[in-house]
Amino acid sequence: MKLSIGKEQILQGLQAVQNVVGSRTTLPILSNVLLNASENRLELTATDLDVTVSCSVEAKVKVPGRTTIPVKKFFGICRELGHLEIELETDEHNLTTLSAGNSYYRINGLSADDFPPLAQFPDKKQVVLPQDKLRTMLRRTAFAISTDESRYVLNGIFHSLKNHKVTLVATDGRRLALVEEDVDVAPDSEGDFIVPTKAINELTRLLQPGGEVSIRYTENQVAYSLRGEKSPSVLIISKLVEGNYPNYRQVIPTDFKERVTLVREELLQALRRAEIMTSDKSNSVKLTFTKNNLAITANTPEVGEARESLAINYKGVDVAIAFNPVYMMDPLKALDCDEVYLELTDELSPGVLKANSPFLYVIMPMRMA
Repeated sequence: MKLSIGKEQILQGLQAVQNVVGSRTTLPILSNVLLNASENRLELTATDLDVTVSCSVEAKVKVPGRTTIPVKKFFGICRELGHLEIELETDEHNLTTLSAGNSYYRINGLSADDFPPLAQFPDKKQVVLPQDKLRTMLRRTAFAISTDESRYVLNGIFHSLKNHKVTLVATDGRRLALVEEDVDVAPDSEGDFIVPTKAINELTRLLQPGGEVSIRYTENQVAYSLRGEKSPSVLIISKLVEGNYPNYRQVIPTDFKERVTLVREELLQALRRAEIMTSDKSNSVKLTFTKNNLAITANTPEVGEARESLAINYKGVDVAIAFNPVYMMDPLKALDCDEVYLELTDELSPGVLKANSPFLYVIMPMRMA
């Protein structure tokens, strides 16, 4: 393999893929990045066997070929080089020489034949949507993913591709975030699956404001192909979470007694201030709705007391309910609308937060002292 490549291009490729490589791995090949040079492209691939990321960048390929080299060392060298053009050459013993200006390095690699092969996906189970749309959907659900490893089916985002809609759901048992978008879903492509947290984090990091993403899946794996106009094309492959996702529709209240319109930013700032006066033991804030007023109070014996008052348009009966302030703030941070709507029944029933977009958030109340 022999090629020359711009420093910016190689760094773009390495930054896209190197995150999935763990610092402690029992298989030496998993610490390496696979380099595959052909047709004036260099494809870089890294994997931890659960999540694989591949990125294709422009290069001047003189002799096509494949090799693997330690990704952290390679990235460290490329980042520090002062010269903008890098020459790479690999011999039959997987020894790669790297030269740029007055800098010269030799890096010992491993055979590309030992690198785990990429999974193949059928084109028939495929859905295409804009990257920024998917990025927004992930931002509005990912915060509700469970971190409790004993409930592993909740350790990811549930994807449902049905009825010309893509639905994403995340829940940890105390709250649930759901977002839907109209997308062209062919009958062959219908189905549902759970994508684990690590893949969701990588996907969120790599999605761009422009371009499209195609989602393809099999029984146990999913692939996201990102194609941008100016950015390099990226492929993210992940194993799926095995198991059946709980019936989330059951926990969404179908009726309510009061619906309150609130200014999102105003509510978020008031909750932020009140949350300062909570503690690990007592982490709830009380929301008291009276005529045209919302009082937000936090009362923690060992810390002190906070009281915030917001003028609101409310004509219903007096209602008081307590929530975990962090759970209340998470969706407010993820939304970018001016107003939100809170639907309430009583102090023991879940509250539902909605916006003027296909977003819904169910939050369980806390006991009031």
